[in-house]
Amino acid sequence: MNKENYERYVQVLKEELVPAMGCTEPIAIAYCAAKAREVLGTEVDRVEVSASGNIIKNVKSVIVPNTGGRKGIEAAAAIGIVAGDACRALQVIAQVSEQQQKQLEAFLVHTPITVRRLDSAQALDLIVRVYHQEHTAAVRITRAHDNITAIEKDGKTLEITDAACTDADVTQSDRSFLNVVDILEFADTVELSEVEALLQRQIACNMAIANEGLRGDYGANIGSVLLAMDAQSVYNQCKAYAAAGSDARMSGCELAVIINSGSGNQGMTASIPVVVWGRAHQAQKERLYRSLLVSNLITIHLKSGIGKLSAYCGVVSAGCGAACGICYQDGGDLCAVSHTLVNAIAMISGTVCDGAKPSCAAKIASAVEAGLLGYEMYRHGQQFRDGEGIVSKGVENTIHNIALLARKGMQETDREIIDIMIGC
Repeated sequence: MNKENYERYVQVLKEELVPAMGCTEPIAIAYCAAKAREVLGTEVDRVEVSASGNIIKNVKSVIVPNTGGRKGIEAAAAIGIVAGDACRALQVIAQVSEQQQKQLEAFLVHTPITVRRLDSAQALDLIVRVYHQEHTAAVRITRAHDNITAIEKDGKTLEITDAACTDADVTQSDRSFLNVVDILEFADTVELSEVEALLQRQIACNMAIANEGLRGDYGANIGSVLLAMDAQSVYNQCKAYAAAGSDARMSGCELAVIINSGSGNQGMTASIPVVVWGRAHQAQKERLYRSLLVSNLITIHLKSGIGKLSAYCGVVSAGCGAACGICYQDGGDLCAVSHTLVNAIAMISGTVCDGAKPSCAAKIASAVEAGLLGYEMYRHGQQFRDGEGIVSKGVENTIHNIALLARKGMQETDREIIDIMIGC
């Protein structure tokens, strides 16, 4: 791999594998609101939140951490204003005192908060405007959960970036160079010292919330249900631990996770099964780290053509990525990883995203199961072939088909899901 591409791969990992506390859509609202309050520079007596349909969809049914079990846009904006530290971005409400939680309740009672659906070409688009008497401040986040694209105070623009004016759904840097061949080459050759800290943090954070999900009573307890069915099978453990992390996170657990493609659920799905598999098979640390690189980068590759938010369930990509990481960990080469990926994609690509909520844990379990079945198909000499449904000859062609399906083909599905969820 040439030096330029090598450095691009390292940079992508640094941009994507970042910590977030809570589901990233309500956290984006909290971050936006905290920044707006900071710009206003005084107390807030009225709030307006304008959010794209996909933001509304993903905030509606998930508990916002440190809010006493509250759900929804109002709670997310309010906790950001009352207790948020905008300097911490996606960990904006990681440190909330008991006194601030009491202030939150009073703020919600006495402060009008108006929520509007934002008509935007962007799936991820959000504006929070705060008021105090005749003064106002507004902040806009677009395309990525921590990507502030415009700041305004008292009708004057303080800051605006080109990102606010483009329809391209990309994050900080280009992702078009990603491909399976180079991902495996990078995983084979990268100096682990350049990425080790990122991977260590991912393992520590994501396994911690998985264990918490199994210890506690969160959501529908999908992880615990799976282990009650069969605690000995490593296949079942991979599904259960990943689902348990989501169980906890969707129910407001205050532990941070390391996200992937803007999503904690995707970050957990791309990493936890690979770690569980590695521990069960006593993988050496170096092999585990390199397999995590494969899983994370294939997940990012799949998601980069789909977009951060859509009607296509993001954990499908992460489940496929995890299976590829496991295949690589077991010694799989390009052929093995490619067939695992195509097999998994062919099975589960119809799964829709109807917002963040407890059933995400079950979808994670299904995605991991499909990925592992795709791997077992390859090991047994079976595969889905060119022309069967959305499968095309060549792994990159099939990935391209998935991007078209999710980004263009499912647009009407996305609109219908959002209309159903918000009662239009």
